[in-house]
Amino acid sequence: MHIHYISEQNSILNHFLAQLRDVEIQKDSMRFRKNMERIGEIMAYELSKKLSYTNCSIQTPLGTKDTMMIKDEVVLCSILRAGLALHTGFMSFFDDAENGFVSAARTHGAEEILVEYQAAPSFKDKCLLLLDPMLATGHSMVAVFNQLLQKEQPKEIHICVVIAAPEGIDYLKQHLPENIHLWVASLYDSLNEKKYIIPGIGDAGDLAYGEKL
Repeated sequence: MHIHYISEQNSILNHFLAQLRDVEIQKDSMRFRKNMERIGEIMAYELSKKLSYTNCSIQTPLGTKDTMMIKDEVVLCSILRAGLALHTGFMSFFDDAENGFVSAARTHGAEEILVEYQAAPSFKDKCLLLLDPMLATGHSMVAVFNQLLQKEQPKEIHICVVIAAPEGIDYLKQHLPENIHLWVASLYDSLNEKKYIIPGIGDAGDLAYGEKL
């Protein structure tokens, strides 16, 4: 697995990550969503460096200019509901991308993950970007991966997460193909006994959209 840790070098990304973690700033759900969206934009920019490009000639008001444009067809697929704000950030950069959504829920505290809802376009021979703010145990991401790839194989697969625990990364390494790219905005210390990321940020879906029943 090809792993990219984006926050290793100081940038505005670390500023947004700091606000994402802050328990006082978290009280403003609109600000939380906006920071998640901004982080998605930064991750999309970094990921774009790994895509394929093609030469083209652009007509300008005063002549023509030879340049490069993205050749790959991109499909964005986020895990509901926490991934929606992150998804919006990626859409801001990949404005021609097709979009998919899938649900993943743990069944009564067990390790089994139930994937009930899936609405995604064909991603055969395209670049599939799987988006989820949190990578804790890794079980949800593997379950979604296995569900989506039952019938079609994309050209490339990029998994994009904002917060990750080492245990989740190790689980992906064990259960997913080696040629996948994993993009991590921030690596955290570990998981506690309840499988929560430490020090973590809380429930991203609740912070962005309100508590659920």
